[in-house]
Amino acid sequence: MENPAALGLIASGSALYGAAALAYAVRGRSSQIFGPSVYQGSKTRPAVAVTFDDGPSEATFPLLEILGKFNIPATFFQCGVNVRRLPEAARSVVSAGHEIGNHSHTHPALYFHSAAAIESEFLNAQRTIEDTVGVTPSLMRAPFGVRWFGFRQMQARLRLTGVMWTVIGRDWKLDAASVTRRVLNRVRNGAIICLHDGRQLARRPDVQPTLDAVRQIIPSLVSRGLEFQTVSQLLCPTK
Repeated sequence: MENPAALGLIASGSALYGAAALAYAVRGRSSQIFGPSVYQGSKTRPAVAVTFDDGPSEATFPLLEILGKFNIPATFFQCGVNVRRLPEAARSVVSAGHEIGNHSHTHPALYFHSAAAIESEFLNAQRTIEDTVGVTPSLMRAPFGVRWFGFRQMQARLRLTGVMWTVIGRDWKLDAASVTRRVLNRVRNGAIICLHDGRQLARRPDVQPTLDAVRQIIPSLVSRGLEFQTVSQLLCPTK
């Protein structure tokens, strides 16, 4: 005779396993389930990539000054709406020699969105970036790191490689000292560092903790003998 309590435990365990598996598929940094994605470069090379999400914003200009002072290349994952609002900031990123990736048009969390809606988000951002700065992104990063059904098809059509991160600074909520400590304690060869030069679609966002942290992170990592590269350079050293 079957034990109802045991059956209940089995059902509960299966549900928990299913939820955990889905969570990994959607947000796991190494997950390939919803589309091709990378989260680090070679661990054998002393090189890292620093990336900035949610821009451009008014804070992009002072960030470019900091990067320029240290002669550091970076990769900026930009939102189409923000590019449209601040085209000169987007152009300044390119003219300074940095790389631009696609971070969607309106920065939605794409859980439960249709495949058509997902493609529209990245297609609109792709077109806006192309029209504004004359560059066609080859990289994309999903808002909040959330991937969903339809991502693989969208990436194939738009020829976009998904990029997650090795280290995320949580600079949208931590102070500069905490961001700096978090990043420096986790960075190793091949790391892709995720920071933010915007706060989703906010106008004039306060990103001072990010700016202050970057001023500390860059010289510290350089002193360790690490070279900064764009994500494309990190993944393809011959570029």
